[in-house]
Amino acid sequence: MPSRNRRQRPVGSLLRSAAEAWTLAILIAVYGLWALLTVVLPDVPLWLSCPLLVLIVVQFMSLQHEIVHGHPTRLRWLNEALVSLPLGLLFPYRRYRTLHLHHHNDENLTDPFDDPESWYFEPGDFARQPAPVRWLWRANATLLGRLVLGPVLSVVGLVRMDLRAILRGDRGILWDWVLHLLGVTAVLLILSLAGFSLLAYLGFVALPSMSVLMIRSFAEHRASEAKEHRTAIIPDRGLFALLFLNNNLHAVHHSHPTVAWYRLPRLFHEQRTHFETANGGYGYRSYFAMIAQHLLRPVNTVAHPIWHRGNRTVPLERNRDDRG
Repeated sequence: MPSRNRRQRPVGSLLRSAAEAWTLAILIAVYGLWALLTVVLPDVPLWLSCPLLVLIVVQFMSLQHEIVHGHPTRLRWLNEALVSLPLGLLFPYRRYRTLHLHHHNDENLTDPFDDPESWYFEPGDFARQPAPVRWLWRANATLLGRLVLGPVLSVVGLVRMDLRAILRGDRGILWDWVLHLLGVTAVLLILSLAGFSLLAYLGFVALPSMSVLMIRSFAEHRASEAKEHRTAIIPDRGLFALLFLNNNLHAVHHSHPTVAWYRLPRLFHEQRTHFETANGGYGYRSYFAMIAQHLLRPVNTVAHPIWHRGNRTVPLERNRDDRG
């Protein structure tokens, strides 16, 4: 018999805090605005609707990042259900969750072997590639190149890696993709029934949304012997900070990965000297300053300047999501 002393948890306590209502409010607004522009008003000219949809989908994918870290509720399955409709089409949420949490091992940040979000190559691997391929990766190290090439390289690299795993019998990854493709089918069906061009959505919404997210991740990390010096701070309080849900304070996020997006600015300003000293002063004044500095100039070398096969343990299968 169930214990008489067990109290039923009220629905409100499922939220981690009352402030999580902000996260839910933004999520509701994202779904509502997306439906407005695609279903209710599908005849709005594409030159107007697609840029607005890009902003909406970027916000949605930033919310997915928040949910990866355990917000807004205490229930993982409920959090996942809240973002189960893949408005961005291209990247499976469950694969993103697995790879991103692996990335949060700060000991291995930027490691070409062990960080699934690293854009560095092992020096020997890079040197053995054909010259045109090396040129491609060098172009990708500029912001302009990352905006154009980054989404395609990320998705192609993930598909290649996951296909190998599925062919080896990894049913977990297979199930992640089945769920994603079911969600993609639902999104495309909604768009088709509403009369919204599927090609326009793919070319002018889904891909550009990933490009905008590349602005956030472009200079988030650098190679450094000190793990604390590998993560940037960009104290930007404008549109990008909102779109990225304060992930511009990335060193703060890595230090406190379970702290919600709306608490990061206060935490940063209360301990600004500490965070800026701890990360070795790595960062930029704003995203516009970063864009001006690296639009055509590489942010780093493609070959990792510190780690190579001689001083790192190479796993049998790399956890990569960004190698074409």
